[in-house]
Amino acid sequence: MSNLSKLYDAILDGDAKLAAAMANEALAEQRPPMEVINQYMVPAMDEVGRRFDCEEYFVPELLLSARAMKAALGPLRPLLAASGVQPVGRIVIGTVKGDLHDIGKNLVAALLEGGGFDVIDLGADVPAKKFVEAVQTSGAGIVALSALLTVTMPSMKNTIEAFSLAGIRDNVRVIVGGAPVTQQFADQIGADGYGENATAAVALARRLVQQPA
Repeated sequence: MSNLSKLYDAILDGDAKLAAAMANEALAEQRPPMEVINQYMVPAMDEVGRRFDCEEYFVPELLLSARAMKAALGPLRPLLAASGVQPVGRIVIGTVKGDLHDIGKNLVAALLEGGGFDVIDLGADVPAKKFVEAVQTSGAGIVALSALLTVTMPSMKNTIEAFSLAGIRDNVRVIVGGAPVTQQFADQIGADGYGENATAAVALARRLVQQPA
């Protein structure tokens, strides 16, 4: 049997090629995909998050680890779907209208996917209407809004208001984040949560998905 601690180390080190190879080895040995994810992959990303919070890791390391996690999930995903394993939750994510920045949003999306969420990434410069349509189509219970420019922050409020106008505000939790965003602003616009960084956003999503809307 393969030593799957190498998978843990590959994600920690941001080695996407080795992470994918170890995931394929686990499948070849008929290891249960959820066992591989829960015992090696999720703990690795939790450790990455801890190191980021402690400033032992920075954004480049976080991005590399997220990429490695995604590479390892690739070969496992078809088996998970075939076995009927349900995701932790479904989440729509995007950078709001007028804002083309997506590095932070991409990082959060990758970490959410690595944490077992079904992630619907709408990209950048996303109008409120598109967020509404994505929620209506997917049934997602959480929406994550990102803004990197102060001038685009009002688009977050507009998006939340669009959910109310569409009659779906009570069915979805909205979390916000980005460099200029604060907890105070999140409270002002009626968001359900604020993540000061990528790992905080993932922890927040985990908490919210366990609470009824």
